[in-house]
Amino acid sequence: MDFKAKIRVIKDFPQPGIRFKDITTLLKDGQAYQAAIDQLASFAESKGADLVVGPEARGFVIGAPIAYKLGKGFVPVRKSGKLPAEAVQAEYDLEYGKDALAIHKDAIVKGQKVLVADDLLATGGTISTTINLVEQLGGEVVGCVFLIELTYLNGREKLGSHYDVYSLVQY
Repeated sequence: MDFKAKIRVIKDFPQPGIRFKDITTLLKDGQAYQAAIDQLASFAESKGADLVVGPEARGFVIGAPIAYKLGKGFVPVRKSGKLPAEAVQAEYDLEYGKDALAIHKDAIVKGQKVLVADDLLATGGTISTTINLVEQLGGEVVGCVFLIELTYLNGREKLGSHYDVYSLVQY
């Protein structure tokens, strides 16, 4: 399936010069969404993951159905202050400032194999922070999957060669 044809590109959003990749057009197409999840899950299955982890919010709509398809658990990574139980957090740099992500301390058991799933790999900041949280808890990241990879932002290089990265569509 031509997944790129299912993704709407919006010029000058959220600011001039940006070409925003809108996945809502793919998500609303049941056949395309199912095919995308099936393809990402196929990669994930080959990695032998025990859990799937996804950062909010779009990582939930990618990671949760992959976990369901594989019969594995899903662990949400949230913005700091959004989780109800004891959590660990890590800060990361944004273009203009900092942000933080958090995960419940009991979400991952030491030695569990974890697949990280999100909609987009851009600069790698969110995913690097997610990986950091998984590894703080003793999890082993066995792969990272994305609907879209913006190759010109070099996020894959930020992750390094330690992680197996798979993306359906590249820009």
